[in-house]
Amino acid sequence: MQYYAGLDISQEKTSICIVDAEGSIIAERKVATCPDAIAAVLTTSPLTRAGLETGPLSVWLWNELKVAGVPIICMDARHANAALSMMPAKTDRNDAVGLAQIVRTRWCKSVHVKSVPSHEARALLAARSQLVQIRCDLENEIRGVLRTFGVVFGKRVGGFARRAEEIVAGELDTSPTIRAVVDALMKARADIAAQVTSLDARVRSMARATPAVRHLMMVPGVGAVTALGYVATIDNPSRFRRSASTGAYLGLTPKVYASGETMRVGRISRRGDDFLRRSLYEAANALLTRVARPSSLKAWGLRIAKRSGFKRAKVAVARKLAVVLHAMWRSGEAFRWTSGVTEPAAA
Repeated sequence: MQYYAGLDISQEKTSICIVDAEGSIIAERKVATCPDAIAAVLTTSPLTRAGLETGPLSVWLWNELKVAGVPIICMDARHANAALSMMPAKTDRNDAVGLAQIVRTRWCKSVHVKSVPSHEARALLAARSQLVQIRCDLENEIRGVLRTFGVVFGKRVGGFARRAEEIVAGELDTSPTIRAVVDALMKARADIAAQVTSLDARVRSMARATPAVRHLMMVPGVGAVTALGYVATIDNPSRFRRSASTGAYLGLTPKVYASGETMRVGRISRRGDDFLRRSLYEAANALLTRVARPSSLKAWGLRIAKRSGFKRAKVAVARKLAVVLHAMWRSGEAFRWTSGVTEPAAA
C-alpha cells in the first residue's frame, strides 16, 4: 500500500495528515515543530512521499527529515496556495489534508532546496547588504539634520567621515545640541562601517576559496559580491537545462499576457531573488559605463542603449549576464570578449 503525507508547518505546531493511494485519510497528528517529533510520526508508515511548503522553517526541516530517511519534497507555496484556496474553510488541519492530496496526485512539482553552504553565503551577503543600507541611511540622516540648520555637507577629498569631522569641529560650535546629535550618528556610522569592512573581508575570503566564484569573476563588471551571490542563488548549474532559463528564474524577462486576440508584453516580472537581480543590474551598469576594454557584450548593450535608453539596456545586459555566467559555470569556459573567440583560461 502507498501512503502520502502532507505537513502544514507553523512556528509552534505542525499538522500532519497521511492518506492512502485512494485519497482516504489514514492518520492525522499535531506535533511540535521539531524534526524528531515529525519523523517519529512519518516513519510509523511506509511512506511513498511526504511534502511541505516553502517557508522560513522549510530548509531546516527538509534537511533534517532527509537525514532521518523521510522521502520529503518541498513544494512552491504559491502553487500549493492555489489549490488550498479552493477549500471553504482554512485551518491547519485542512491545509495538511490538502497538501497530502497534492503530494498524492503529484499536482505540484518539488522545488530545489539549496545546500547549507549556499545558505551560509546568502546569509553573509544579506547581512552585508543590510548593514550597507543602514550606513547609507545614517549618512542621509546626518545630511538632513545639517541641511535644516543651513550647513551643506557637500563633497570633500577624504570621504564622508573627514568632511563630518570638519563640520563638527568648525560649523557646529554655536549649537551644542546638534553637535551631540551629529556625534552620536557619526559614532553609529563608524561602528556599522567597521562591521561592513569585516563582512567584506569574509566575502573576499569565501570568493577566493570557491573555484566557481573565481571563474565567474572573469566576466567584466562582475565582482566578488555578484559572483558569490550568483553561485549561492543558483547553487547547482545542472538545475537548468538551458542557460537562457536563468533570466526568467531571476525575474529579468518581461511578463506576457496573451488571451484570444489580446497580446500584452509588460515590464520584467521581478520574480526570484531580489538581491541577485540588483547585483546583476549594478554589474551591467559597470560593464556599460566603467569597463574600458571593448567586448561583444558591451557593444550589444550600447546598441540597445542607443535605441531604447540606458535603463532598458542595463536590464537587458543584466539578463544576458545571468545567461553568460551560467554557461561559463556549466562549461568551464572563459569569458568571450569577442564573438566566436574564446579567451584562454587563467592559469
